Amino acid sequence: MADQYQHPMTRNLHESSPSTRQIVRFLTAAMIGISLLVLSAITLTGTVIGLIVATPLMVLFSPVLVPAVITIGLLTAGFLFSGGCGVAAATVLSWMYMYLTGKHPMGSDKVDYAIMRVSEKARELGHYGQPQTQQTTTTNH
Repeated sequence: MADQYQHPMTRNLHESSPSTRQIVRFLTAAMIGISLLVLSAITLTGTVIGLIVATPLMVLFSPVLVPAVITIGLLTAGFLFSGGCGVAAATVLSWMYMYLTGKHPMGSDKVDYAIMRVSEKARELGHYGQPQTQQTTTTNH
């Protein structure tokens, strides 16, 4: 008889009906959503209060802060650019070392093809230019 009058909250969730489980899931999701909404509202309020407090300080120190931020930004950009150029140079030197030692790095077949095309064009122009240089030297004497 005592089991009939047991409080519904003390029953095991697995023994409850499917509709009760759905209600519990919905309430859990709703509570999580409401908690996140309250947290975002508190964060927004804190941000606005912090901005209100910091605005007079930023106005007072802006003649110092603005040039300082610009300088730090330029220094950061310069260091990042120089570091990037150093990495690029190290990569190129590594590729050249591997190419010159015959290890065939990626893209070396394209370089070989370009060298072949340039040498063919140089030979072709050399054969074309040789009679012209002989003609020029014979007419000047």
